[in-house]
Amino acid sequence: MAWVYLIIAGLLEVAWTFGLKHSQGFTVLWPSIITIILIVASFVVLAKVMQVIEVGTAYAIFTGMGTAGTVILGIAMGESADPLKLLFIGILIIGIIGLKLVSGEKSDDSGGRSGGGSKAAVAAGTGKERN
Repeated sequence: MAWVYLIIAGLLEVAWTFGLKHSQGFTVLWPSIITIILIVASFVVLAKVMQVIEVGTAYAIFTGMGTAGTVILGIAMGESADPLKLLFIGILIIGIIGLKLVSGEKSDDSGGRSGGGSKAAVAAGTGKERN
């Protein structure tokens, strides 16, 4: 379910990016208010996602989706669709998919104890997990 929320956070990022344009530097009231709400919502969802998905992976996918989505939506709204732009967006999307394929969710092996670490590491007295 965390991955679904990560997609939602990425879509919210695309929405607030376009909101920034329409707010005209936060000088137009309603687009500014909507943009601020979307920014807060995207970061709240991202923060929840980071409780389950590794921070580096979650943030990279979040920003990558925002970047790719913003460019794709911009093209759909009339911005240039330069072949090199499309190539690099394709590479970015491949990178996002690759991160998803090699990433897992963080596991809580602490058995409900605070302080973290795996059961084996805690039993060994180190309190730290070895990879």
